[in-house]
Amino acid sequence: VSQSRYHAVTMGLYSYPILMAADILMFNAHKVPVGKDQIQHIEMARDIAARFNHHYGEHFVLPEAQVDDNVAVLQGLDGRKMSKSYGNTIPLFLPEKQLKKSINKILTNLLEPGEPKDPDTAPVFQIWQAFATPEQTAYMREEFAKGIAWGEAKKQLFELINNHVAEARDKYEALLANPKFIEEKLQEGASKARARSKPFLEKL
Repeated sequence: VSQSRYHAVTMGLYSYPILMAADILMFNAHKVPVGKDQIQHIEMARDIAARFNHHYGEHFVLPEAQVDDNVAVLQGLDGRKMSKSYGNTIPLFLPEKQLKKSINKILTNLLEPGEPKDPDTAPVFQIWQAFATPEQTAYMREEFAKGIAWGEAKKQLFELINNHVAEARDKYEALLANPKFIEEKLQEGASKARARSKPFLEKL
């Protein structure tokens, strides 16, 4: 078999599911909140735990995936599922100007201002719905029926998201400006994790 077929396969493809299983099994997690596309990772962790238990006794809890069916899968800028792999995400902590540019790239159709638009097929509306209150969602649905211009819909979406993330973005930027504080918190977390995992690992 030609090796060229596999040149793009990285170690991450193999090691990521194992690292995820280790994170889950080391702390004997019973239920693990995941998205639907992560369920197979929990199943792999279960398989590893079950195999180990079969050989060496009941040491690992068999974790279960906990999926919230109410979590929506958002459309990205191009109308496909929003994913970093597709490069179609809206990074929420972008500076205001860049956030606005990103939102302006959302795919729309050729319907003119004044022409009614279908909110249920429009990424602009779907993303609006993820941030809006029920009242704001009803308002925008009515605006779509009236034929709101795409530019105006995107402008209002930017304002909605920007107001929603402003406080968190400020905290994010403050943290990025203080890497020493972040490192201290990471070390605190590592110490807590080791206090639980080291005795368990020695037992195993």
